[in-house]
Amino acid sequence: MANTKTNAALQERRNTVIAKGFGSSTSKYVAHAKGAVITDVEGNEYIDFAGGIAVMNVGHSHPKVVQAIKDQAEKFTHTCFMVAPYESPVALAEKLCDAVPGDSKKSVMFVNSGVEAVENAIKIARYYTQKTAIIAFDSAFHGRTLMGMSLTSKIKPYKHGFGPFAPEVYRMPYANCYRCPFGKEHPSCNIACADHLEDFLINYVGAAQTAAIIVEPVQGEGGFIAPPKEYFQKLKTLCEKNSILMIADEIQSGMGRTGYMFAMEYYGVEADITTVAKSLGAGMPISAVVGKKEIMDSVHPGGIGGTYSANPIACEAALAVFDIFESENLLARAKVLGEKLHSTLKAFQEKHALVGDVRGLGPMIAMELVSDREAKTPAPDKAKQLVEFCLDRNLIILACGTYGNVIRLLMPLVISEEQLTKGMEIVDNGLTAIS
Repeated sequence: MANTKTNAALQERRNTVIAKGFGSSTSKYVAHAKGAVITDVEGNEYIDFAGGIAVMNVGHSHPKVVQAIKDQAEKFTHTCFMVAPYESPVALAEKLCDAVPGDSKKSVMFVNSGVEAVENAIKIARYYTQKTAIIAFDSAFHGRTLMGMSLTSKIKPYKHGFGPFAPEVYRMPYANCYRCPFGKEHPSCNIACADHLEDFLINYVGAAQTAAIIVEPVQGEGGFIAPPKEYFQKLKTLCEKNSILMIADEIQSGMGRTGYMFAMEYYGVEADITTVAKSLGAGMPISAVVGKKEIMDSVHPGGIGGTYSANPIACEAALAVFDIFESENLLARAKVLGEKLHSTLKAFQEKHALVGDVRGLGPMIAMELVSDREAKTPAPDKAKQLVEFCLDRNLIILACGTYGNVIRLLMPLVISEEQLTKGMEIVDNGLTAIS
């Protein structure tokens, strides 16, 4: 009998029953994973530089997370927190209130995915302000639900054919220093991209209509675009001047990804509302909206929630994640990893003309590939070739960016020195091969 558990056989079975639009970056089917290594059903091992798209910051199958899941599963798996509550969401909310930047008193609500957190953040902002308009940014990604797609910038694959979209969403240029929408250079620009909000509120949507702006401190799918440090300080001042809330979408940048528990700590800004997901639960489906208490508590009882919100197994996994960050000093390890990645990618930029830009914050870092440095011509074909080259040599990496020409690195923060060195050598060799 033919082996039905090979990658090829599983792909064939998949094509019969899984919707074509529900795609995967690779055709390697996972048998198990540990730390920063994934093993497929044929026994091949892959160094993981994708981290489940920034979900596995503490590593695959961390013993503390596994034990927390097992222990809770033996007690109960679901009662619905809105019906019969339990302690773990309370303990987790306490952790999040302490971890999210800012001195204001905060409150938390839980849901199951990043985009659900975004949806609820918008609902809460509108409820509190009694205004309807939301300002999002070029190159933003906020998810795949109706509101998520409406806030997201890129058309294909996220929005094409799925309209019409939610009303009262307005889009503003983002602080992309490599491709400045205003044709300026930092620092002589004096952060004109932030000042543009004042013109935007005159020409596109009024402050009296605008409930909030929603912004990723480091844009994820948009290409790991990290604004200058003073950008968010200036933007927050303008928001406060115009009675507009700031929603920080830290779904990808949060939970230690940037070397800070949340990226807004680096920028020295307290957002009014913060969305958290991805690495919060180390692979368990859980997300949170964390906001200033007067904003979060403004919503009437029953106005926010969901059947699976604050699932007990997911909450225990998230508490284990916080324990791991504390007991293993993971933020310090993340900062060291970020420094190594930055110096390595900068060396690649000097060595390979394909690398037009290196950017990000800490170990949330990427390189943009271009066919012409002076013209900054995007090279998405080269990014695709590099992803394939690496996969053929047992390294998983991801492309992203508006033009699909950015290579992002999201390896677990617990990756070993040997695994990191080997993975970066493969990337280096790949850049040489495709040049």
